[in-house]
Amino acid sequence: MFIVIGDVLSQHDLAALREAANELSFTDGRSTVGRFAREVKNNLQAERSDELQAIFETVQAKLMKNEIFVSAARPRRFARMLLSLYRSGMEYGPHVDNPIMNGARTDLSFTLPLSDPGDYEGGGLVIEDPVEERVFRISAGDMVLYPTSALHRVEPVTRGERLAIVGWVTSRVRDAAKREVLHDLDTVSRAIFDEYGKTPAFDRLFKAKSNLYRMWADG
Repeated sequence: MFIVIGDVLSQHDLAALREAANELSFTDGRSTVGRFAREVKNNLQAERSDELQAIFETVQAKLMKNEIFVSAARPRRFARMLLSLYRSGMEYGPHVDNPIMNGARTDLSFTLPLSDPGDYEGGGLVIEDPVEERVFRISAGDMVLYPTSALHRVEPVTRGERLAIVGWVTSRVRDAAKREVLHDLDTVSRAIFDEYGKTPAFDRLFKAKSNLYRMWADG
């Protein structure tokens, strides 16, 4: 399941995070990947620091309060986060993200731009699915959430700078099809509750959804 979640970060959040990012040091992004991805990666990554960790903690807190993200991802933990910077001429060729990061299984990946599309040209996130390639150039503060198993790339930036937080999530439900069923049931449950309130039919639906989650969750 591919999903774009709008307004994960407010304009106030974005301004504060961009200001914090301006104070960070960046290094060659090839230092964060393995042998094969190193051949196609050309970007910069923020170096580890207390200031970078504070940025990540802010983003994690926002995500864990986002109803759509929690429903779609069923997060157990954030396996890893990076702050990536692409300048003119930089790109990241086709690759699949590592299945294990920091000792944790990676089920879902996300890209959360801090730069608006008008700040740069190119730099689209291209994700392959069984039918076609999908290109995402989304607003700052919105997020693309997609399976870590997908082959994807970042198109060359031809003008300006593209700054984005990328991350990987370990889900409580490792099977993507089951996560999608639970997300659909969440969506329907909210719609029914908003329209009709807590009816006997709603209670039955909520019971079924909760029991499926109990059956499918790890641990």
